[in-house]
Amino acid sequence: MLLFSILAAAIAPGISLLTYLYLRDKYEAEPIHIVVRMFVLGVLVVVPIMVVQRGLEIWLGNGTFVASFIHSAAVEEFLKWFILYHVIYNHTEFDEPYDGILYAASISLGFATLENVLYAIYTPSSFGSLLARAMLPVSGHALFGVMMGYYLGKAKFAETRKKTKLFLSISFALPFLLHGFYDLILMSVEQNWIWVIVPFMIGLWAWGLHKMNSANAKSPFRLVTREEEVKS
Repeated sequence: MLLFSILAAAIAPGISLLTYLYLRDKYEAEPIHIVVRMFVLGVLVVVPIMVVQRGLEIWLGNGTFVASFIHSAAVEEFLKWFILYHVIYNHTEFDEPYDGILYAASISLGFATLENVLYAIYTPSSFGSLLARAMLPVSGHALFGVMMGYYLGKAKFAETRKKTKLFLSISFALPFLLHGFYDLILMSVEQNWIWVIVPFMIGLWAWGLHKMNSANAKSPFRLVTREEEVKS
């Protein structure tokens, strides 16, 4: 019973955030089976990421900067971006800018959820520590996914090839940098780190919500919905 409670507490934040992001799609809800598929892919990518990270740790060492930006941010964000680009970027259901946010967040939350479960099983965890992980790593991964997906959506619907390439580059570079700085704060600020990470997360949430609203506002289905409202 205790194990079940721990697992439920570890899984709940990722599912809750994914549900929230799914419901924010105002104009055309995505097929749930595709969202679940991307979430599962995020879960499955945990093992290859761990293998690559271990190899890089042996090769490059485990210094604070290297661990933050290479072992963690670069490996995790690149593999998530790679899957997103090759599986969903050209999919017919990716038909409005917000879809990029939802699918990228799905992969990120799949990864974060399994990571949270492994932490809960192998590390003595209290309700407080699991709550802290829900507020920090899990929501952090979700927001890195929001940034990735927002610019992937801009790339998908860009008017020129040059802009497409630019936005594709940003869709990896921005979450990579945000993730790296997030880890760097946690690893390098030994005392009173909470006074640094909390403003960082508040700013990231505000930025992420702005990106969600912006992506929804650019939906081609927004005009269709308005026309239907006028006719009715």
